Amino acid sequence: MTSPQAAGISVLPVFGVGEVAANSDLAAILQTALVSQGTPLQDGDILVVTQKIVSKAEGCLVKLDDVQPSELANQWASLWDKDARVVELVLRHSRRIVRMDRGIIISETFHGLVCANAGIDLSNVGGERATLLPVDPDASAERLRAALSAANGGARIGVIITDTHGRAWRQGQINLAIGVAGVEALRHFEGQTDPTGYELRVTQLATADELASAAELVMGKVDRVPAALVRGLERALGEGSARELVRPAANDMFR
Repeated sequence: MTSPQAAGISVLPVFGVGEVAANSDLAAILQTALVSQGTPLQDGDILVVTQKIVSKAEGCLVKLDDVQPSELANQWASLWDKDARVVELVLRHSRRIVRMDRGIIISETFHGLVCANAGIDLSNVGGERATLLPVDPDASAERLRAALSAANGGARIGVIITDTHGRAWRQGQINLAIGVAGVEALRHFEGQTDPTGYELRVTQLATADELASAAELVMGKVDRVPAALVRGLERALGEGSARELVRPAANDMFR
């Protein structure tokens, strides 16, 4: 009797991306890095990239000296020893404030993401600057996917753009998918039966989020590795968008 052959995936760091400047051709930069390390994209591959390099390439940067804080931003910053300019950016880029407490602002972005500080980030930028989230992360992912596919002979690939989020009720942060192209965001199991015959009713696996977190394991936060290549999971390719991962307000028991 033969044992079933185990299937597996590889998650490989992409080295050599370097510093990404505003208005850079990010697809060309990634293509060069992938080819240089001997892992050119091929059918079935999924490329995971951080929001930071996408935002930099798209010019989603703000000089803090250009930000004029409001009275609310100044009051909050003074109360909790924060930079009023950063607080102002968070307020400007929030659709609504979910919670302001103990120096922490949890807000809903205009993308529908609920996260700390509306995704405003000062890390890995340098100088008195902050990065904003891409205006449309799904569209950004699709542009990268199309350009990289064309550069590799029309290879069928997927792209995921990630950001680091905290989690209610859990310590630590993980990478989540905020932009998806060519990859299923959710894998649906509703209506299927488990091995005992039980019919699954609401089971959905957040494929894109799981891939985002897997990629973080080889990228790190301080290693200057802003991209990872996932190989061996061709079944995850398909139509999908990060918007599918945002729970509708009508189904959210915590709003």
